[in-house]
Amino acid sequence: MATGVGDRQTPSVPDAPATRFTKLGEDRIAYQVLGDSPLDLIYAGAGLANSVDVQWEWPPLASFLHRLASFSRLIMFDRRGVGASDPVSSDALPIMEEWADDARAVLDAVGSERAAIFGTADAGPSAILFAASQPERTEALILANTSARVLVDHDYPWGYAEAELDDVATSIAEMWGTEALVDFACPDNAADPALRQWFAKEQRASCSPREAAGFNRVMEHTDVRAALSLVAAPTLVLQRRDTAWLTVDHSRYLAEHIAGAQLAVVPGRDHTVFTEPNEEILDHIEHFLTRALPSADSDRALAAILFTDIVGSTEKAVALGDRDWRNLLESHDAVARALVGQHRGRLVKMTGDGVLATFDGPGRAIRCAIALRDALEPLGIAIRAGLHTGEVELRVDDIGGIGVHIAARVLERAAGGELLVSAAVPLLVAGSGIAFEDRGEHELKGVGALRLYAVENA
Repeated sequence: MATGVGDRQTPSVPDAPATRFTKLGEDRIAYQVLGDSPLDLIYAGAGLANSVDVQWEWPPLASFLHRLASFSRLIMFDRRGVGASDPVSSDALPIMEEWADDARAVLDAVGSERAAIFGTADAGPSAILFAASQPERTEALILANTSARVLVDHDYPWGYAEAELDDVATSIAEMWGTEALVDFACPDNAADPALRQWFAKEQRASCSPREAAGFNRVMEHTDVRAALSLVAAPTLVLQRRDTAWLTVDHSRYLAEHIAGAQLAVVPGRDHTVFTEPNEEILDHIEHFLTRALPSADSDRALAAILFTDIVGSTEKAVALGDRDWRNLLESHDAVARALVGQHRGRLVKMTGDGVLATFDGPGRAIRCAIALRDALEPLGIAIRAGLHTGEVELRVDDIGGIGVHIAARVLERAAGGELLVSAAVPLLVAGSGIAFEDRGEHELKGVGALRLYAVENA
């Protein structure tokens, strides 16, 4: 459980709130709180170029944050690996799952059960997944100058070719920590020397050039389009009209694929939302959050759905006899319960000779499946596993829906000791170091043709 462990005041910056820390395992996450409105708004800047301390050193941004805090309790944090927060100490998870973990830890630390989520630029996909997988904690969703995907696809023509994205990542690494990046990110305000100096300093305070390049290459392959239809919270999509990088087409796609989403196109070329002109942006956010928001309650959510079963269970039961087989199953169940809990999953049920569990993200589900396979091997138990990320219907003691059906069919195609995943999974675990082998398309009963991948390492 996250617990507050101290604070650090920034005395040189007037009106800057204290920087506090909460712990997630052994890692400390830096956060700040400003304002006392009943409505909580959690904001992590752009995710990468972010420092909760340095952000107050540029007065226009400080004014932007104070305006947000005039109609919300504004909660700001540096995700792990950025700014004042610790690096991630455990096995690497996909960046978006780490972001969600950090956001939950900070919300817990400040006693927030539900909050509006504000994601801009590279933090947008993480905010989308949080809203889709955590509907009970999401009051509203605000997305600004962001996208669900950046790679071109046959049904996503305004994306970029992979070679172009590699060139951009290389250029950002070369410019990182210097004033040159202002020309790319903030062309409308690039002539302001104070902005140039401050923006370069914030980059240096957030992460290294190598880390920035790695992060951008991870984001190249991120695709959260499948999660858009599962966002139940009221959603506002903001976009500057003339941005050169993430154009208005990306935001139109978001608004068209999130039910009931509002799209507001505002003047400007800057990719940042806090640079001027920003009054219209702030007006849109205030109007959106202070009007009577409809309930975001939902019986649907995005989840990583994991099925496992024991290989050759019938033959093993016959060979062992009823008593020894029952004892072996009890050992299996005890190990499974412990490992699902350790990986912060929800054990939905035992399936007789296996497990049905859900996780907030597929990275953690993969780690759990591998750990379960390895822990059961000394007991003479071989398992196989199938994983799909998709929509589930939330019930009191169970789950249902097509996503569960797909995960069960994926399991049927897995060999002993193997973890097979659907095509949705590799797109969501970028940056985790997990490798996959393409197993081609398979005809799954009741589902149709689906491309499957085997996890090679984790």
